[in-house]
Amino acid sequence: MRSRAKSEGRGGERGSILAVSAFGMLAFLLAVGLCVDISHFYVVRAELQNAADAAALAGASALNSKPGGIAQATARATALMNNYEFNQTGVTIGDENVTFAVNFDGPYMNAGAASAAGVAANVRFVQVEVPPKPVGVFFAGLARSGFDTANISAEAVAGMSVPPNVFCDWIPLSVIDDPAAPTLVPGQEYVIRGGPHGSVSPGNRQILAIAGSGASVVRENLARGIRECAKPGDIYEKDTKPGVNAGPVRDGLNTRFGDYSAGMSWEDFPPDVNVKEGITWEEYSNAKPGTEHWQSPGGGMVGVENRRVVVLPIIDINEFDNGRDTVAFWKFVAFFLKSRVPGGSGGDITAEYIGERFIFGTGGYIPGGGPVNPQLAQPVLYR
Repeated sequence: MRSRAKSEGRGGERGSILAVSAFGMLAFLLAVGLCVDISHFYVVRAELQNAADAAALAGASALNSKPGGIAQATARATALMNNYEFNQTGVTIGDENVTFAVNFDGPYMNAGAASAAGVAANVRFVQVEVPPKPVGVFFAGLARSGFDTANISAEAVAGMSVPPNVFCDWIPLSVIDDPAAPTLVPGQEYVIRGGPHGSVSPGNRQILAIAGSGASVVRENLARGIRECAKPGDIYEKDTKPGVNAGPVRDGLNTRFGDYSAGMSWEDFPPDVNVKEGITWEEYSNAKPGTEHWQSPGGGMVGVENRRVVVLPIIDINEFDNGRDTVAFWKFVAFFLKSRVPGGSGGDITAEYIGERFIFGTGGYIPGGGPVNPQLAQPVLYR
């Protein structure tokens, strides 16, 4: 009798252990499922944030202190964002999801308000907000009835960097000025390559032989730009280039207008997106396809925005002597090429001084590295 009762008690214990094990296994599976759902949320959230960051940077890269830059920033941000796909579905944002501000902490305004007279010139930041996106869940829905989706959103702010004093995208021509009495005025044209009349000094025409002095080197450096970082105060020994160099200068600069008469390739040296000649920086900045100030490059060429904007050094007029001279860079500024260089030996080549803050080129800031250029910036992700 005693042995039989003992056996029956152990059988009851085995049943209890089986039930506890079943509930434990279910809880374990739900916990694993929740971890899977949470991991999925994090992946989708990271993808969404990366896209918002990229869209904000794309928008900020178009800021140019003009109403046209506001419109272009909106178009770039929405186009880039709408090309992304998350959780195998697309996310679409509209113009209302792209806002602008003068200061980082706002207030942020829509494109219409940012384009108003006197406002666009001060806009420095672009904010992209991605509306809540439903992400499907599975295991969490089993644990809680009706919980089959979760909303995930993202926000990013990008804008202009601090003014740089290091420049890594410039051309080997120069403007001569007197630091004691600067004369540069926004909207005015200045000589960036002197004609054959000794305007600077006998034999020199404001050309720099930074990466070599041969005709092909000059041509390619003017078509592509110097890939060497420089800053105000840098000294270049015997790096001025005597002579007019009419052909190489013309061939290099004119690629930016889609002119490849020298046999250069547009794939290597692309034209600007707008090759309309005779327009000002103001007109270029606000031009749109199909308007009187717009002309797309022909022949199937794909243009690059702002190719007609060139950054070059200012050199003290008292330092530019004849022959191969040693010069120091005073500062770097941006100019706009209004028209192609004509044929022949050529006279003065001029460009319009921009003098407004906008995002262009590559570079950075080094503490103690020389004066900054408050007119230039790079796109920076702030949040």
